[in-house]
Amino acid sequence: MTSQMPYKILCVCLGNICRSPTAEVVLRHFCNKKQLNIIVDSAGTSNYHSNKAPDARSQKHALKRGYNLSTLRARQLKTQYFLDFDLILAMDHENFDDIQDLLVQAVAKFGRHKIKAKVALMSEHDIDYPQQALPDPYYGEGEGFERVLDQCESSSRAWVKVFQQQL
Repeated sequence: MTSQMPYKILCVCLGNICRSPTAEVVLRHFCNKKQLNIIVDSAGTSNYHSNKAPDARSQKHALKRGYNLSTLRARQLKTQYFLDFDLILAMDHENFDDIQDLLVQAVAKFGRHKIKAKVALMSEHDIDYPQQALPDPYYGEGEGFERVLDQCESSSRAWVKVFQQQL
Protein backbone atom coordinates (compact mmCIF):
# COMPACT_ATOMS: atom_id res chain seq x y z
CA MET A 1 0.00 0.00 0.00
CA THR A 2 1.31 3.42 -0.89
CA SER A 3 -0.67 5.51 1.60
CA GLN A 4 0.69 6.31 5.06
CA MET A 5 -2.82 6.40 6.52
CA PRO A 6 -4.32 3.00 7.25
CA TYR A 7 -7.37 1.93 5.26
CA LYS A 8 -10.23 1.50 7.74
CA ILE A 9 -12.90 -1.21 7.43
CA LEU A 10 -16.01 -1.72 9.55
CA CYS A 11 -17.82 -5.10 9.53
CA VAL A 12 -21.52 -4.75 10.37
CA CYS A 13 -24.27 -7.21 11.31
CA LEU A 14 -27.41 -6.80 13.41
CA GLY A 15 -26.24 -7.18 17.02
CA ASN A 16 -22.43 -7.19 16.74
CA ILE A 17 -22.06 -10.37 18.83
CA CYS A 18 -21.80 -13.18 16.24
CA ARG A 19 -21.08 -12.42 12.60
CA SER A 20 -19.43 -9.00 12.54
CA PRO A 21 -16.97 -9.63 15.40
CA THR A 22 -16.03 -12.91 13.72
CA ALA A 23 -15.61 -11.11 10.39
CA GLU A 24 -13.55 -8.40 12.12
CA VAL A 25 -11.04 -10.82 13.62
CA VAL A 26 -10.84 -13.08 10.55
CA LEU A 27 -10.42 -10.20 8.09
CA ARG A 28 -7.82 -8.59 10.35
CA HIS A 29 -5.93 -11.91 10.44
CA PHE A 30 -5.77 -12.17 6.65
CA CYS A 31 -4.86 -8.48 6.22
CA ASN A 32 -2.08 -8.77 8.81
CA LYS A 33 -0.82 -11.95 7.19
CA LYS A 34 -0.27 -9.98 3.96
CA GLN A 35 1.11 -6.99 5.93
CA LEU A 36 -1.58 -4.64 4.65
CA ASN A 37 -1.95 -1.24 6.32
CA ILE A 38 -5.57 -1.89 7.25
CA ILE A 39 -7.54 -1.43 10.46
CA VAL A 40 -10.60 -3.65 10.90
CA ASP A 41 -13.39 -3.02 13.39
CA SER A 42 -17.05 -4.00 13.80
CA ALA A 43 -20.47 -2.70 14.86
CA GLY A 44 -24.14 -3.63 14.72
CA THR A 45 -27.13 -1.88 13.22
CA SER A 46 -29.03 -2.39 16.50
CA ASN A 47 -28.16 -1.58 20.09
CA TYR A 48 -29.52 -4.89 21.45
CA HIS A 49 -26.19 -5.98 22.92
CA SER A 50 -24.28 -2.72 23.53
CA ASN A 51 -20.97 -3.30 25.34
CA LYS A 52 -21.54 -7.07 25.53
CA ALA A 53 -18.85 -9.60 24.62
CA PRO A 54 -19.37 -11.72 21.51
CA ASP A 55 -21.69 -14.71 21.87
CA ALA A 56 -19.97 -17.52 23.80
CA ARG A 57 -20.61 -19.93 20.92
CA SER A 58 -18.96 -17.55 18.46
CA GLN A 59 -15.98 -17.27 20.77
CA LYS A 60 -15.75 -21.04 21.26
CA HIS A 61 -15.86 -21.91 17.55
CA ALA A 62 -13.52 -19.07 16.59
CA LEU A 63 -10.99 -20.08 19.25
CA LYS A 64 -10.86 -23.61 17.79
CA ARG A 65 -9.51 -21.99 14.61
CA GLY A 66 -7.13 -19.69 16.44
CA TYR A 67 -9.25 -16.51 16.45
CA ASN A 68 -9.73 -14.73 19.79
CA LEU A 69 -12.91 -12.64 20.07
CA SER A 70 -12.84 -12.23 23.86
CA THR A 71 -11.66 -8.61 23.99
CA LEU A 72 -14.32 -7.30 21.59
CA ARG A 73 -17.45 -5.47 22.76
CA ALA A 74 -20.64 -4.78 20.83
CA ARG A 75 -21.51 -1.27 19.72
CA GLN A 76 -24.04 0.33 17.41
CA LEU A 77 -23.33 1.78 13.99
CA LYS A 78 -23.37 5.59 14.02
CA THR A 79 -23.53 8.22 11.28
CA GLN A 80 -20.03 9.38 12.32
CA TYR A 81 -18.62 6.07 11.07
CA PHE A 82 -19.32 7.11 7.45
CA LEU A 83 -16.66 9.79 8.00
CA ASP A 84 -14.26 7.57 9.92
CA PHE A 85 -14.17 4.40 7.79
CA ASP A 86 -13.24 3.80 4.16
CA LEU A 87 -15.33 0.64 3.71
CA ILE A 88 -18.35 -0.69 5.58
CA LEU A 89 -19.02 -4.38 4.98
CA ALA A 90 -22.56 -5.63 5.56
CA MET A 91 -22.93 -9.24 6.63
CA ASP A 92 -26.28 -9.67 4.87
CA HIS A 93 -28.73 -7.88 2.58
CA GLU A 94 -30.97 -6.59 5.39
CA ASN A 95 -27.96 -5.07 7.15
CA PHE A 96 -26.85 -3.63 3.81
CA ASP A 97 -30.25 -1.89 3.47
CA ASP A 98 -30.10 -0.64 7.09
CA ILE A 99 -26.60 0.73 6.49
CA GLN A 100 -27.83 2.49 3.34
CA ASP A 101 -30.66 4.08 5.37
CA LEU A 102 -28.14 5.36 7.91
CA LEU A 103 -25.93 6.59 5.07
CA VAL A 104 -28.82 8.82 3.93
CA GLN A 105 -28.93 10.28 7.44
CA ALA A 106 -25.15 10.78 7.43
CA VAL A 107 -25.32 12.63 4.09
CA ALA A 108 -28.09 14.87 5.45
CA LYS A 109 -26.10 15.54 8.63
CA PHE A 110 -22.58 15.99 7.21
CA GLY A 111 -22.97 16.56 3.45
CA ARG A 112 -22.12 14.14 0.62
CA HIS A 113 -18.61 15.58 0.17
CA LYS A 114 -17.58 14.55 3.70
CA ILE A 115 -18.73 10.93 3.42
CA LYS A 116 -15.73 8.67 3.04
CA ALA A 117 -17.16 5.16 3.45
CA LYS A 118 -18.22 2.89 0.61
CA VAL A 119 -20.74 0.17 1.48
CA ALA A 120 -20.51 -3.42 0.22
CA LEU A 121 -21.50 -6.95 1.13
CA MET A 122 -18.88 -9.02 2.94
CA SER A 123 -19.30 -11.63 0.17
CA GLU A 124 -19.11 -9.14 -2.72
CA HIS A 125 -15.92 -10.61 -4.22
CA ASP A 126 -16.21 -14.14 -2.82
CA ILE A 127 -16.32 -16.79 -5.56
CA ASP A 128 -17.37 -19.53 -3.12
CA TYR A 129 -20.24 -17.50 -1.59
CA PRO A 130 -21.01 -14.93 -4.32
CA GLN A 131 -23.22 -12.10 -3.00
CA GLN A 132 -24.55 -14.47 -0.34
CA ALA A 133 -25.77 -13.33 3.03
CA LEU A 134 -23.72 -14.49 5.97
CA PRO A 135 -26.42 -16.46 7.83
CA ASP A 136 -27.11 -15.38 11.40
CA PRO A 137 -26.17 -18.33 13.65
CA TYR A 138 -27.66 -16.87 16.84
CA TYR A 139 -30.76 -19.09 17.03
CA GLY A 140 -29.04 -22.21 15.72
CA GLU A 141 -26.45 -24.75 16.71
CA GLY A 142 -22.72 -25.19 16.24
CA GLU A 143 -22.82 -25.77 12.48
CA GLY A 144 -24.12 -22.23 11.98
CA PHE A 145 -21.09 -20.78 13.75
CA GLU A 146 -18.78 -23.00 11.69
CA ARG A 147 -20.51 -21.77 8.50
CA VAL A 148 -19.90 -18.17 9.61
CA LEU A 149 -16.21 -18.92 10.05
CA ASP A 150 -15.98 -20.74 6.70
CA GLN A 151 -17.64 -17.87 4.87
CA CYS A 152 -15.68 -15.17 6.74
CA GLU A 153 -12.41 -16.89 5.83
CA SER A 154 -13.43 -17.24 2.18
CA SER A 155 -14.72 -13.67 1.89
CA SER A 156 -11.70 -12.28 3.73
CA ARG A 157 -9.30 -13.98 1.30
CA ALA A 158 -11.28 -12.47 -1.59
CA TRP A 159 -11.18 -8.96 -0.07
CA VAL A 160 -7.44 -9.22 0.60
CA LYS A 161 -6.89 -9.91 -3.12
CA VAL A 162 -8.94 -6.80 -3.95
CA PHE A 163 -7.00 -4.69 -1.43
CA GLN A 164 -3.68 -5.90 -2.79
CA GLN A 165 -4.73 -4.73 -6.28
CA GLN A 166 -6.46 -1.47 -5.34
CA LEU A 167 -4.65 -0.07 -2.31
